[in-house]
Amino acid sequence: MDLARAHGLSAQAVRNYERDGVLPPAQRTPNGYRRFTELHAKALSAYLALIVGHGYPASGEIMRAVNRGEIDTALRVVDQGHALLQRDRETLDAVEAAVATLTGAPPQPQSRRAVPISVLAHRLGVRPATLRKWERAGILRPVRDPATGYRVYSADDVRDAELAHLLRRGGYRLDHIADVLRRVRDAGGAEPLAASLGQWRQRLTERGRAMLTAAARLADYLDAAQPPERALTSEAKTTTLSA
Repeated sequence: MDLARAHGLSAQAVRNYERDGVLPPAQRTPNGYRRFTELHAKALSAYLALIVGHGYPASGEIMRAVNRGEIDTALRVVDQGHALLQRDRETLDAVEAAVATLTGAPPQPQSRRAVPISVLAHRLGVRPATLRKWERAGILRPVRDPATGYRVYSADDVRDAELAHLLRRGGYRLDHIADVLRRVRDAGGAEPLAASLGQWRQRLTERGRAMLTAAARLADYLDAAQPPERALTSEAKTTTLSA
């Protein structure tokens, strides 16, 4: 019970974590009680810290890999989490630059008119085939004229195309640009998104700090678990949890 209480968990939660493989197997006393050692405390501390930085699925995958002795597999999942955080930071940088440009640009005359692909391509100085490629990548979402079947681009589509053009000139990949445009649409445009950028950056900072904490706790657990024979027979700070 001490292990569960120390982490603000129920005894059943700790049992479930052992069952699911995120904690190493607990030894049993002759009367069937689980014996949790300092090794299990370090494993549980690592798992809970990983959840904050990497989320539940990745954290479970990391801990199960470690408990199987597949350290490289666990570290690969950790690396993927850091790579995703870096991608999110790059996306935020791109959004901030794009929003600054869009919100600071003077309004365009007749900007609310829908335009065909030829007009938009001419306006951006690109080929129509480029706009069709952006559509396939999820960047643009034009509708079809019911009479002609041709693509038509609304004012929001034009805004998205201008933003995509800006980001492409900055060297961003199409899938990255599609993610930026999704965020702009979800926010209802550039102006509402601009107001939330500070909160978005703060969340990334908190996630990065959580990943640092998780890495330290995981390192502690790895140190305690090596070699496995010594760690599994450790009697230090043993607690008993009823089966």
